[in-house]
Amino acid sequence: MFSFVALAQEAQTPQYVPGMRIGNDTLPHLDLPTVNVSPKKTFRSRSEEQQYWRMVMRVKKVWPYAKEAAVLLQKYQMEVPPDARGRDRRVYLRKAEDELMKKYGPTFKKMSINDGRVLIKLIDRETHKISYDLIHELKGGVSAVFWQGVARVFGNNLKSKYDPYGEDRQIELIIQYIEMGLI
Repeated sequence: MFSFVALAQEAQTPQYVPGMRIGNDTLPHLDLPTVNVSPKKTFRSRSEEQQYWRMVMRVKKVWPYAKEAAVLLQKYQMEVPPDARGRDRRVYLRKAEDELMKKYGPTFKKMSINDGRVLIKLIDRETHKISYDLIHELKGGVSAVFWQGVARVFGNNLKSKYDPYGEDRQIELIIQYIEMGLI
């Protein structure tokens, strides 16, 4: 004699979904996560592709410094009140500048001119202030004019603004890819 065992499906517990009521109907409503859609990168030539990947490496190299600049600016604004005397501000700035040069000076001296150009743009992106205005606000007008002159000698401009929808579109896309973990 043979015996057969029959297995049946187990009863599932109902799953309730949030809904919206429209008129007499109830429709399910789910919030889906945001999905970024970007076109597939196509390059017209090998040199264009090389330029793109050089820019990726450049942005990856200097972006952490721009974020650090934003944090330090916020820290400075909290530690030194706006009504502080000029001498107190200068003493604090000198101490902060010495600390920064000891920490980042050798790295900045090894950067290329193009790295500096991207850093200037990213500092504007992160702090919402152009580099010239930051120097003018922190160190004074004479210092700002001096450093603008030095930057112009090397082909940079401290007064250049970050334009994520125009000239700096590629940098903005690279940052978005980095934040998404694609690069």
